[in-house]
Amino acid sequence: MIAMDCVCLLVALWAAYALRLSDWLPTITPERLTLAAVAPIVAIPVFVRLGLYRSVIRYLPEAAIWTIIQAMVIATVSWIIIIFLMEMAGQGIVPRSVPFLYFLIGTLLVGSSRFVAKWILNMGTGMRRNEEPIFIYGAGPTAAQLARALRGHGNRYVMGLIDDDPANHGRDVAGYRVFPPQQLPSLVERYGIREIVLSMSSIPAESRQAVIGRVAGLGVKVRSVPDISDIVDGRYIVNQIREIEIDELLGRSFVPPDKALLAQALTGKTVMVTGAGGSIGSQLCRLIASWKPSKLILLESSEFALYRIEQELMAATKTPIIPVLGSVTDAQLVHRTLREHWVEVVYHAAAHKHVPLVEANVLEGIRNNVFGTLTIAKAAAEHNVSSFVLISSDKAVRPTNVMGATKRWAELIVRQIAIDAKERGQEQTFCAVRFGNVIGSNGSVVPLFKEQIAKGGPVTVTDPEMTRYFMSIPEAAELIVQAGALSEGGDVFLLDMGEPVRIRELAENMIRLAGFSVKDDKAADGGIAIEYVGIRPGEKLFEELFYDSQNAQPTRHPKIQRANSSAVVGYEILSALDTLQLALESDEDELARKTLFDLVFNRAGTSDAHVGSNLADVENSTWD
Repeated sequence: MIAMDCVCLLVALWAAYALRLSDWLPTITPERLTLAAVAPIVAIPVFVRLGLYRSVIRYLPEAAIWTIIQAMVIATVSWIIIIFLMEMAGQGIVPRSVPFLYFLIGTLLVGSSRFVAKWILNMGTGMRRNEEPIFIYGAGPTAAQLARALRGHGNRYVMGLIDDDPANHGRDVAGYRVFPPQQLPSLVERYGIREIVLSMSSIPAESRQAVIGRVAGLGVKVRSVPDISDIVDGRYIVNQIREIEIDELLGRSFVPPDKALLAQALTGKTVMVTGAGGSIGSQLCRLIASWKPSKLILLESSEFALYRIEQELMAATKTPIIPVLGSVTDAQLVHRTLREHWVEVVYHAAAHKHVPLVEANVLEGIRNNVFGTLTIAKAAAEHNVSSFVLISSDKAVRPTNVMGATKRWAELIVRQIAIDAKERGQEQTFCAVRFGNVIGSNGSVVPLFKEQIAKGGPVTVTDPEMTRYFMSIPEAAELIVQAGALSEGGDVFLLDMGEPVRIRELAENMIRLAGFSVKDDKAADGGIAIEYVGIRPGEKLFEELFYDSQNAQPTRHPKIQRANSSAVVGYEILSALDTLQLALESDEDELARKTLFDLVFNRAGTSDAHVGSNLADVENSTWD
C-alpha cells in the first residue's frame, strides 16, 4: 500500500504542474525532481502516524476519508515548508497554485485507491462477504490464540485488540494492533463493529464486571472466550466463542468448593435426588456423578426430563444410574426405592416453584411441596438414610405467596423429623438449604428475557423497584452439597447470595449485551423497550434470606451460614397437617390457604425453631 501511495503522490504532483502550466509534458528540472522525491518522503511518515496503514482495506469505513484529508493537509503543509526553504536558497520557484492542486489531486488519488480496492475485494476476489469486523478485549495468550484461530475461519474478522494495560497500547500482538479501552467508542464507529469478544483470562477477576458493563453500553454484541483453564482442561476449544453469562454481570466473588466436604458427602455413597430432571436437581446429579458415588438414583415425575438427564449422565460417567419415574407424593414408590437401593443420602429438590402457577393451584402446591416433603422425609428417617437435605427458598421467609408458605412448612417438617431422630438416638442428619433465584432455571426471568429480546421486545418487568437475589446453578449445587456435609441435624443453612439485583437493571444489561439499546425517552425510535406489567399475585418487591440476620452464624465455608435456632417455639403442626389434609380431600382452596398461612404467621417472628410435634408418632395417620 505504501508503494501505491508513492505512485499516487508522484502522479498528483505531475498533474498539478500539468494543469498549472497547461502542458502535459512540463519541463523536468533538478529542482522539480528534488521536490518530487521529497513529496512521498514527507507524506508517508504522516500517513503511518495517522494510521492509514493500520486499517484493513476490506473493512475501510466511509469515515476514513476524513483521516485521509487530514493526512494530506499535514503532508502538503510540510511539503510547502520545504518549498519555501528551497526558494530561499535560490533553488527555483514553484507556482503558488501547484501545492493546492497537489493537495486536491493527491487526496482524490490516495482516497480513491483505497475505496476502489475495497470495492474490488468485496466483489469477489477472495473476500468472504459474511465476515464481520470484531475487536477482542484482552491482549493475553488466549486473546492472541483466539485471533490466530479466527484468521481465515468462521465469519469474524479481527480488527485489533483492546487492553487495559498502558504498556501494551500501540504495540502489535500476534500481528494485531492493541488499542486503549478509551478509544472503543470511536473504534466501534470507525470500523462498524457489531461484536466485541472478551478474552476474560487476560482481565483481572475484580475488574471483569466493570469491563463487561463498559463494553455492553456501546450498542454491540458482547461475547466471551472461555477461560484458559477451561481450554487446558478440554472443556472448550479456543475458538468457541460463547455468550456472556449473566452471573458475570453480578460481580459475585468466587470461592472454590471445599473438596473435602464434597468427598465426605458423596464419594462411595448411594445417593438419591428427587426432582432430578429440574434445574437444580439435574445440576446436583451432574455434580454428584463427578464425585464417584457408588450409585445415583434419579426420582423424577416428568418422563422426558428423566430420560434427558439419564441419557446425559450415562454418557458422561460410569457411575450406576437408576432412573425412577414417579412422584415424591407416592409413599409406596418412595419406600420401595429407599429400601431396595439402601439409599444413604437424599437431596430433595422436587417442588412446584413457579409462584403465580402455585398461587393459582393451591391444593396441588400443598400436596406436592408440603405432603411430598413429609412423605420423603419420613421415609428417609424410617430407612436410616444418613443425610437428608431439603432445597428450600428465600420465599420461605415471611412468605406472601403459597409457594413460599409451603417451603416454610417443608423446612419445619424436616426440622421436626431431625429432632425426632435425635431423640431416638439415630445418627441421621436432616437439614434445609435456603437460597434465592438461580440464573437460567426453568421458569426464571433470564430465559424469558432472552426469548423476549430475540423477538425484538418488549421485555416485561413487573416493577422498576423489584429486586431479587441470584446465583449460578453450578454454584448453588456445590454449596447445597457442602451445606449438607456441615449439617449437625435440624439446621437451616443460608447461602450467601451477595447483593440483591434490580430486575430492571438485569433486563437493561441483557438488552445491551445482545447488542441493542434500551428504548426510552432519549432513544424512543430504536432499541428494545422495557414494559412494566405490575406485581403478580403473591409476589414481593424484595426477598429475604433471614427472619433475623443477626441470628445467622458462620460455618467453616465463607459462603454458607447457619440460622441460629436457639429460640425454640412450638408449632401445632400435627393438627395443622390434619386440617390441610381435610382441605385437600374436600377441595377447599380457601381453607387450605388459611391453614397454610395461619401456622406461619402465628410464629412469623421466630427463628428457625423446632416444630413441637413428634411426626414419628403419626405413622398411620390419614396424611401419611
